[in-house]
Amino acid sequence: MTMQGNSAHALGTGENAELGAIEEVRQFASSVREGIQRTIVGKSSAINLAIAALLARGHVLIEDVPGTGKTTLSKALAATLRCDFGRVQFTPDLVPADVLGVNLFDMNKHEFQFQSGPIFTQVLLADEINRATPRTQSSLLEAMQERQVSIDGETRPLPTPFFVIATLNPVELEGTFPLPEAQLDRFLLRIELGYPTGAEEAAMLERFQANSEPPKPTPVAGPQEIARVQAAVDGVTLDAAVRDYLLAIVAATREDERLRLGASPRAALALQRACQAHAAIDGRGYVMPDDVKQLAVPVLAHRLVVDSGTRLRGVGAADLISEILENTAVPIEGSAG
Repeated sequence: MTMQGNSAHALGTGENAELGAIEEVRQFASSVREGIQRTIVGKSSAINLAIAALLARGHVLIEDVPGTGKTTLSKALAATLRCDFGRVQFTPDLVPADVLGVNLFDMNKHEFQFQSGPIFTQVLLADEINRATPRTQSSLLEAMQERQVSIDGETRPLPTPFFVIATLNPVELEGTFPLPEAQLDRFLLRIELGYPTGAEEAAMLERFQANSEPPKPTPVAGPQEIARVQAAVDGVTLDAAVRDYLLAIVAATREDERLRLGASPRAALALQRACQAHAAIDGRGYVMPDDVKQLAVPVLAHRLVVDSGTRLRGVGAADLISEILENTAVPIEGSAG
């Protein structure tokens, strides 16, 4: 019998995160979600995923066709955070110095002075990131992984928190450059917005019928609050049985012959962190198998490389992960200790 309802508490109840701290995370996520939905109609699932990326100290990649609200969601999320905000519009002529900064010679002082780029901020919107060349895309690698940048042999730390929200157009569109695997791997999760439902689109048209600007989100938290809820997420427990379930899914991606590249150890860590954040957003101090199921595709799919024959048959990474989830045994009640 698979775990359902309250019976799920049988797994992962060990030393749960302190309830007050988890409740603060839940309230934080609720406030941010409500703030974003002053601007965005619907999209609760996508918004929760974006909040989970922030809580897990990761970065989020929002991919979809133009006009579905990628930039609007990104700006609304940034607006709810009382943090320094920077935006870079990625274009083919953008160079790394436009993002990171550059040392310029000061004629008066007879020395080089560093002019910081827009990356020196707490929340960075990298808009249409795949319209820049791979060289410029790769300039974000060190920053996203190590929260620092190296320029002319000198390492400079980035502010805390440092959260990248990148939007991505499908690679089939003209003027785009595919993100290399190393770059994709730096994003904790990828979100696809999709088209709105009929009711959501009707609500959107009604809201904008007078060509009015949408209400702006009210900032709900700053760096100190963000650091506190991120620390609370660290305390969310992952029972051994649930961890084994997560690792079985990761291992299956490495054994599937239709995948040229399976999930890396970094991907396993990312899935664990995302599940902890997802549980805390839901008000729980423990991870359930359902968290793993819901996060497996957004965390893992963009990190996998499907072989060409499988792609030609119209089967993608998300399809293969869904198949793996169906074929992987879910922990049952009482299986832990």
